[in-house]
Amino acid sequence: MLRSADECWAITDEAAGNQRQALALAGALGLPVRHLVLEPRPPWSWFAPRLLVGGRLALPAAQRELFAPPWPRVAVGCGRAAALFTRLLRPLSGGACHTVQILDPRIDPAHWDTVIAPRHDGLQGANVLTPLGSLHPIDEAWLADARLAFHEFGELPQPRVGVLLGGPRKGIALDPEYGEALIRHLLADQAAHGGSVLVTASRRTPPALFNVVRDALRDIPGLCWGSTRDGPNPYPGILGWADRLVVTPDSVNMLSEASAVGCPVGTLVLAPLPAKIARFHRNLREAGLLGEIGDDIREGHEPLRETAALARVIAGQMSRHGPAGAPA
Repeated sequence: MLRSADECWAITDEAAGNQRQALALAGALGLPVRHLVLEPRPPWSWFAPRLLVGGRLALPAAQRELFAPPWPRVAVGCGRAAALFTRLLRPLSGGACHTVQILDPRIDPAHWDTVIAPRHDGLQGANVLTPLGSLHPIDEAWLADARLAFHEFGELPQPRVGVLLGGPRKGIALDPEYGEALIRHLLADQAAHGGSVLVTASRRTPPALFNVVRDALRDIPGLCWGSTRDGPNPYPGILGWADRLVVTPDSVNMLSEASAVGCPVGTLVLAPLPAKIARFHRNLREAGLLGEIGDDIREGHEPLRETAALARVIAGQMSRHGPAGAPA
């Protein structure tokens, strides 16, 4: 793709969750999107986004060629490493590039034109937007495409229960014991209602947890996907066809995307959650978007689809400013 000043850069590291958020928002802005995967070298990687001196030298030579003029009309970054480069773009472009940083950059948000941080982070500022969940591309068209791509799931018996497995994080243990507790609920539900169970693991899912779940569901209609060795990742198809979803409590991204589908979503919490995650769960529950596994969760809530609305806000901010970031 030829370089153009009238495009959007989505800047991320290799983390799949960061890429998904940045690309979702960039795509919603309606400009040609260029995805830059940038990994700063030490010492910049140690202090990002604080250390700016010689910032372009933070990149290996090949990546430095990508991070070069013409500077884009807007740049969307997600993650701490990306925050270094979205911050750099303001002075490098003379304010002509509207800089957007997703997730709390851990320094003054005034270094960017717009910062998007989920409500449970508690970040405040005149330029801070605070959605309930994380950003994603899921809407009716996305779900329809997912059902078409995985049309065979439509032949599975209903109710189709999708299970999204994350991984352990500080304060949340997802181990074989957790898997056994989860399986007790899933098997009891299947015995009472029939249907099928479709399980997908993430990159963070411990093999020991996945093996417990897979072995226990071996005779239940559905599938258990652990890696590309099992074929294409069925995650979109599971979201597209699920009548109910069960999500482990650790992942803001997966809980946000499950809440965008429009079907009931449950989770299994076995111990007190870390404060930020607990606030996020509470916000979802208050919105009617999340319950405990096995709860009679009402359908008909408004799906959690915030990306398009945030893109409209950013487009409005851009239209009110001239090429150097001053009011037009």
